[in-house]
Amino acid sequence: MAAISLRKVEETAPALVSLYKSAGVSLEKHGLGGQRAAVYLVVDYSGSMKPYYKDGSVQALADRVLGLSAHLDDDGSVPVVFFSTDIDAESEIALEDHEGRIDRIVAGLGHMGRTNYHVAMDAVVDHYLDSGATDPALVVFQTDGGPSNRAAAERYVCKAAKLPMYWQFVGFGDPHSKQFDFLRKLDELAVPAKRPIDNAGFFHAGEDPRRVSDSELYDRLVSEFPVWLENARRAGLVRS
Repeated sequence: MAAISLRKVEETAPALVSLYKSAGVSLEKHGLGGQRAAVYLVVDYSGSMKPYYKDGSVQALADRVLGLSAHLDDDGSVPVVFFSTDIDAESEIALEDHEGRIDRIVAGLGHMGRTNYHVAMDAVVDHYLDSGATDPALVVFQTDGGPSNRAAAERYVCKAAKLPMYWQFVGFGDPHSKQFDFLRKLDELAVPAKRPIDNAGFFHAGEDPRRVSDSELYDRLVSEFPVWLENARRAGLVRS
Protein backbone atom coordinates (compact mmCIF):
# COMPACT_ATOMS: atom_id res chain seq x y z
CA MET A 1 0.00 0.00 0.00
CA ALA A 2 1.31 3.45 -0.93
CA ALA A 3 2.33 5.82 1.86
CA ILE A 4 0.03 8.52 0.41
CA SER A 5 -3.24 7.57 -1.27
CA LEU A 6 -4.18 8.37 -4.86
CA ARG A 7 -7.12 10.37 -3.53
CA LYS A 8 -4.84 12.65 -1.51
CA VAL A 9 -2.58 13.21 -4.52
CA GLU A 10 -5.65 14.03 -6.63
CA GLU A 11 -6.74 16.57 -4.01
CA THR A 12 -3.37 18.20 -3.26
CA ALA A 13 -1.36 17.81 -6.49
CA PRO A 14 -3.59 16.85 -9.43
CA ALA A 15 -0.80 17.60 -11.92
CA LEU A 16 1.23 14.76 -10.38
CA VAL A 17 -1.42 12.03 -10.65
CA SER A 18 0.03 10.46 -13.80
CA LEU A 19 3.53 10.51 -12.31
CA TYR A 20 2.24 8.94 -9.10
CA LYS A 21 0.55 6.15 -11.06
CA SER A 22 3.64 5.53 -13.21
CA ALA A 23 5.87 5.42 -10.13
CA GLY A 24 3.55 2.87 -8.54
CA VAL A 25 3.82 0.57 -11.57
CA SER A 26 7.63 0.67 -11.44
CA LEU A 27 7.74 0.04 -7.70
CA GLU A 28 5.47 -3.00 -8.03
CA LYS A 29 7.49 -4.29 -10.98
CA HIS A 30 10.66 -4.20 -8.88
CA GLY A 31 9.10 -5.79 -5.81
CA LEU A 32 8.94 -2.55 -3.85
CA GLY A 33 5.19 -2.26 -3.32
CA GLY A 34 4.57 -1.17 0.27
CA GLN A 35 8.24 -0.39 0.88
CA ARG A 36 8.92 2.69 3.01
CA ALA A 37 11.90 4.99 2.48
CA ALA A 38 12.96 8.58 3.09
CA VAL A 39 13.45 10.14 -0.35
CA TYR A 40 15.94 12.96 -0.97
CA LEU A 41 16.72 15.02 -4.06
CA VAL A 42 20.14 16.58 -4.66
CA VAL A 43 20.48 18.97 -7.62
CA ASP A 44 23.58 20.44 -9.23
CA TYR A 45 23.72 24.24 -9.18
CA SER A 46 27.06 24.62 -10.97
CA GLY A 47 27.41 27.13 -13.82
CA SER A 48 26.96 24.59 -16.61
CA MET A 49 23.53 23.66 -15.23
CA LYS A 50 21.93 26.99 -16.18
CA PRO A 51 20.19 25.64 -19.33
CA TYR A 52 18.58 22.81 -17.35
CA TYR A 53 17.04 25.25 -14.89
CA LYS A 54 15.90 27.52 -17.72
CA ASP A 55 14.19 24.76 -19.77
CA GLY A 56 12.41 23.19 -16.79
CA SER A 57 14.44 19.95 -16.65
CA VAL A 58 15.25 20.36 -12.95
CA GLN A 59 11.63 21.13 -12.06
CA ALA A 60 10.50 18.11 -14.08
CA LEU A 61 12.91 15.86 -12.18
CA ALA A 62 11.72 17.29 -8.87
CA ASP A 63 8.08 16.59 -9.79
CA ARG A 64 8.93 13.04 -10.79
CA VAL A 65 10.84 12.41 -7.56
CA LEU A 66 7.91 13.82 -5.58
CA GLY A 67 5.56 11.43 -7.38
CA LEU A 68 7.83 8.55 -6.38
CA SER A 69 8.20 9.75 -2.81
CA ALA A 70 4.41 9.75 -2.32
CA HIS A 71 4.56 5.95 -2.48
CA LEU A 72 7.50 5.59 -0.12
CA ASP A 73 7.14 8.38 2.46
CA ASP A 74 3.95 9.68 4.07
CA ASP A 75 5.03 13.27 4.81
CA GLY A 76 4.19 14.54 1.32
CA SER A 77 7.48 16.37 0.79
CA VAL A 78 11.03 15.76 -0.42
CA PRO A 79 14.08 17.49 1.11
CA VAL A 80 16.10 19.15 -1.68
CA VAL A 81 19.77 20.12 -1.53
CA PHE A 82 21.22 22.51 -4.12
CA PHE A 83 25.00 22.35 -4.39
CA SER A 84 27.91 23.73 -6.36
CA THR A 85 31.21 24.80 -4.73
CA ASP A 86 29.36 24.63 -1.41
CA ILE A 87 25.74 24.18 -0.33
CA ASP A 88 23.63 26.78 -2.11
CA ALA A 89 20.30 25.91 -0.46
CA GLU A 90 18.54 23.29 1.63
CA SER A 91 14.79 23.34 1.13
CA GLU A 92 11.93 21.01 0.22
CA ILE A 93 9.36 20.42 -2.46
CA ALA A 94 5.88 19.44 -1.29
CA LEU A 95 2.76 18.05 -2.95
CA GLU A 96 0.62 21.10 -2.26
CA ASP A 97 3.24 23.61 -3.44
CA HIS A 98 5.30 21.84 -6.11
CA GLU A 99 4.45 23.89 -9.22
CA GLY A 100 7.29 26.30 -10.00
CA ARG A 101 8.95 25.49 -6.69
CA ILE A 102 12.43 25.06 -8.17
CA ASP A 103 12.31 28.49 -9.86
CA ARG A 104 11.19 30.11 -6.62
CA ILE A 105 14.10 28.59 -4.69
CA VAL A 106 16.68 29.40 -7.37
CA ALA A 107 15.46 33.00 -7.61
CA GLY A 108 16.97 33.60 -4.18
CA LEU A 109 20.32 31.99 -4.88
CA GLY A 110 23.56 33.63 -5.90
CA HIS A 111 26.52 32.69 -8.10
CA MET A 112 26.53 29.24 -9.69
CA GLY A 113 29.84 27.69 -8.68
CA ARG A 114 31.84 24.51 -9.27
CA THR A 115 30.82 20.88 -8.61
CA ASN A 116 31.62 19.47 -5.16
CA TYR A 117 29.64 16.27 -4.58
CA HIS A 118 30.97 15.72 -1.09
CA VAL A 119 29.44 18.88 0.42
CA ALA A 120 26.00 17.79 -0.79
CA MET A 121 26.48 14.23 0.45
CA ASP A 122 27.52 15.56 3.85
CA ALA A 123 24.38 17.73 4.03
CA VAL A 124 22.11 14.78 3.17
CA VAL A 125 23.78 12.49 5.70
CA ASP A 126 23.42 15.15 8.42
CA HIS A 127 19.75 15.73 7.58
CA TYR A 128 19.00 12.01 7.60
CA LEU A 129 20.76 11.36 10.91
CA ASP A 130 19.23 14.45 12.55
CA SER A 131 15.73 13.46 11.37
CA GLY A 132 15.72 10.30 13.48
CA ALA A 133 14.33 8.35 10.51
CA THR A 134 14.10 4.58 10.92
CA ASP A 135 13.33 3.82 7.26
CA PRO A 136 16.18 3.58 4.74
CA ALA A 137 16.92 6.53 2.46
CA LEU A 138 16.83 6.70 -1.33
CA VAL A 139 18.86 9.70 -2.52
CA VAL A 140 18.37 10.89 -6.11
CA PHE A 141 21.57 12.83 -6.89
CA GLN A 142 21.51 14.81 -10.15
CA THR A 143 24.60 16.32 -11.80
CA ASP A 144 25.85 17.32 -15.24
CA GLY A 145 29.51 16.54 -14.63
CA GLY A 146 32.22 15.00 -12.50
CA PRO A 147 33.21 16.39 -9.09
CA SER A 148 35.91 18.98 -8.60
CA ASN A 149 37.32 16.84 -5.78
CA ARG A 150 37.11 13.20 -6.83
CA ALA A 151 38.94 11.84 -3.80
CA ALA A 152 36.49 13.52 -1.41
CA ALA A 153 33.48 12.27 -3.37
CA GLU A 154 34.74 8.68 -3.36
CA ARG A 155 35.55 8.91 0.33
CA TYR A 156 32.00 10.07 1.14
CA VAL A 157 30.40 7.31 -0.92
CA CYS A 158 32.48 4.71 0.93
CA LYS A 159 31.77 6.31 4.31
CA ALA A 160 28.02 6.44 3.57
CA ALA A 161 28.01 2.73 2.74
CA LYS A 162 27.87 2.10 6.49
CA LEU A 163 24.52 3.91 6.68
CA PRO A 164 21.04 2.83 5.48
CA MET A 165 21.28 5.14 2.45
CA TYR A 166 21.31 4.35 -1.28
CA TRP A 167 22.63 6.95 -3.74
CA GLN A 168 21.17 6.95 -7.25
CA PHE A 169 23.21 9.31 -9.41
CA VAL A 170 21.51 10.77 -12.51
CA GLY A 171 23.52 12.45 -15.28
CA PHE A 172 22.28 15.33 -17.42
CA GLY A 173 24.20 16.20 -20.61
CA ASP A 174 26.25 14.51 -23.31
CA PRO A 175 26.29 10.77 -22.47
CA HIS A 176 29.67 10.41 -24.21
CA SER A 177 31.35 13.12 -22.14
CA LYS A 178 34.41 12.11 -20.12
CA GLN A 179 32.80 14.12 -17.30
CA PHE A 180 30.81 11.03 -16.36
CA ASP A 181 33.73 8.59 -16.20
CA PHE A 182 33.99 9.17 -12.46
CA LEU A 183 30.34 8.27 -11.87
CA ARG A 184 30.75 5.09 -13.88
CA LYS A 185 33.75 4.30 -11.68
CA LEU A 186 31.73 5.04 -8.52
CA ASP A 187 29.11 2.56 -9.69
CA GLU A 188 31.79 -0.14 -9.75
CA LEU A 189 33.74 0.63 -6.55
CA ALA A 190 35.05 -2.60 -5.05
CA VAL A 191 33.14 -4.46 -2.33
CA PRO A 192 34.33 -5.08 0.37
CA ALA A 193 37.78 -3.64 -0.37
CA LYS A 194 36.51 -0.04 -0.56
CA ARG A 195 33.01 -0.21 0.95
CA PRO A 196 31.02 -2.87 2.84
CA ILE A 197 28.17 -2.99 0.29
CA ASP A 198 27.39 -1.44 -3.09
CA ASN A 199 25.46 1.69 -2.12
CA ALA A 200 25.45 3.70 -5.36
CA GLY A 201 24.19 3.48 -8.93
CA PHE A 202 24.41 5.69 -12.00
CA PHE A 203 22.41 6.22 -15.15
CA HIS A 204 22.45 8.89 -17.82
CA ALA A 205 19.27 10.80 -18.70
CA GLY A 206 20.76 12.42 -21.82
CA GLU A 207 21.00 15.97 -23.11
CA ASP A 208 17.23 16.53 -22.81
CA PRO A 209 16.17 14.63 -19.68
CA ARG A 210 12.54 15.63 -20.19
CA ARG A 211 12.42 13.28 -23.20
CA VAL A 212 13.01 10.22 -20.98
CA SER A 213 9.58 8.68 -20.40
CA ASP A 214 8.18 8.58 -16.88
CA SER A 215 8.13 4.78 -16.86
CA GLU A 216 11.76 4.53 -18.01
CA LEU A 217 12.93 7.13 -15.51
CA TYR A 218 11.19 5.40 -12.60
CA ASP A 219 12.50 1.99 -13.65
CA ARG A 220 16.02 3.34 -13.68
CA LEU A 221 15.62 5.20 -10.40
CA VAL A 222 14.52 2.10 -8.49
CA SER A 223 15.96 -0.87 -10.39
CA GLU A 224 19.03 -1.32 -8.16
CA PHE A 225 17.33 -0.30 -4.91
CA PRO A 226 15.93 -3.79 -4.14
CA VAL A 227 19.38 -5.39 -4.45
CA TRP A 228 20.83 -2.77 -2.15
CA LEU A 229 17.97 -3.32 0.34
CA GLU A 230 18.64 -7.03 0.43
CA ASN A 231 22.36 -6.51 1.01
CA ALA A 232 21.71 -3.76 3.58
CA ARG A 233 19.37 -6.04 5.52
CA ARG A 234 21.94 -8.82 5.44
CA ALA A 235 24.53 -6.36 6.76
CA GLY A 236 22.20 -5.23 9.54
CA LEU A 237 21.86 -1.67 8.19
CA VAL A 238 18.14 -1.93 7.39
CA ARG A 239 15.44 -3.64 9.42
CA SER A 240 12.28 -2.60 7.55
